[in-house]
Amino acid sequence: MAKDQDHIYMQYALQLAKKGIGKTHPNPMVGCVIVYQNRIIGQGWHHKAGTPHAEVNAINAVDNKKWLKKAALYVTLEPCCHFGKTPPCTALILKMGIPKVIVGSRDANPLVAGKGIELLRAQGCEVVESVLETQCRLLNRAFFTFHEKKRPHIILKWAESADGFIAPKIEHRKKNQVYWLTGALAQQKAHQWRSQFAAILIGVQTLIDDDPLLTLRKWPGKTPQRCVIDPNHRAPTNASIFNEGGTVFYFTKTTNKQLQNAKQFLLPFKNPIQEVLQVLYQQNCISLLVEGGAKTLQSLIDQQMWDEIYKLKASKNLESGIAAPVTDISFEEQETLGEDIFYSATRNDSKAL
Repeated sequence: MAKDQDHIYMQYALQLAKKGIGKTHPNPMVGCVIVYQNRIIGQGWHHKAGTPHAEVNAINAVDNKKWLKKAALYVTLEPCCHFGKTPPCTALILKMGIPKVIVGSRDANPLVAGKGIELLRAQGCEVVESVLETQCRLLNRAFFTFHEKKRPHIILKWAESADGFIAPKIEHRKKNQVYWLTGALAQQKAHQWRSQFAAILIGVQTLIDDDPLLTLRKWPGKTPQRCVIDPNHRAPTNASIFNEGGTVFYFTKTTNKQLQNAKQFLLPFKNPIQEVLQVLYQQNCISLLVEGGAKTLQSLIDQQMWDEIYKLKASKNLESGIAAPVTDISFEEQETLGEDIFYSATRNDSKAL
C-alpha cells in the first residue's frame, strides 16, 4: 500500500514539474509535494532558472511548519547540495527536520550526482530512491543527455509532403519566403516545440532559401538561441535573422565582418556537427532543435547524432522537389493536427532507462 501511495504522490509531483516546460533550462524541471498524515500540505515546482527550487517552494507553502517534522517530501529529482544561484535544498530539508525524502531519480549534474542523497542519509534522514524513475528521467531527458553525454539533447524536425518532399524545387518557390507544407495547427505545434528548446539550428542553404526568423510567433514563450552553420560565408547580410534583434550563433571558418548581431564561432569544420555540438555544450545549451535543411538533417542522421525525431506529414503531394531525409527509422504516430499527422521516433540508447 505504501508503494502505491509513493507512486501516486510522485505522479502528482511529476505533473507539477511539467508546469516548468520550456522555462527552466539549463536547470531541470522538478516537482515536489509534502505529505503529512496522508494529505498534501505543501507543493511546488521549479519555475525558472535562478529562482527557488521545487523543494523550497513546497516547504514555503506549508502553513504549519511544525508538521514538517513528521512529514514526507516527494521530489522528482535528487535535492541539490551545493550553492549555485540558490542555496542547497538539502540544507533547508535538514533545517526543517523533514524525516523522510522520496526521490524519483538521482541528479546527473556532477555537482550533485548522489551527494545530496548521501548527505541526507548521513544526517539521519530516511531516503527512498527510484520511485517512478523512468518517468522522472523521461521528463528531463534533455538534462540527462547534456550531463551524461556531454552534448545537447538533439531533436531533428522536418515537415514532408505525402510523397516525401520537404520543399518544392527552388524555381517553383517565391524567393526568400518560407513554403508551408503543413496547415495552421501543425505550424503552431512547431512553434510550441521551439519554446521548449535552448537552441535551434539551421544550415546556410535553408537561410538562403527561406530567410527564416526562427522566432516564436505562433506560441508564447522565449525564443531559443538561434544558430546558423555557414562555413564559407554564403549567408546574405540582409537575412532577417541578423536584422531582427537578438544574437545569432554563427558557425564559420573565418570571421565575417559584415554580419550584424552575430556571435561568431570559428571552427575547423573537420567534423562540423561535432564541433557545433561542443560549442553549444560549452554555452550551456542543454537541448537543440534542428530544423534543416535536408543536408544538415541527413548529416546528423548518418552520424547517428540525434536523440529524437519529430516528423510532420502533410496531406498534399509535391510530385518533385527537395527530398526528405532518408532513413530506415521506425516512426510512431502521435497526433493528428488538422490534415497533417505528427510522427516521432526515439533512439534506443536515448530512451529513459
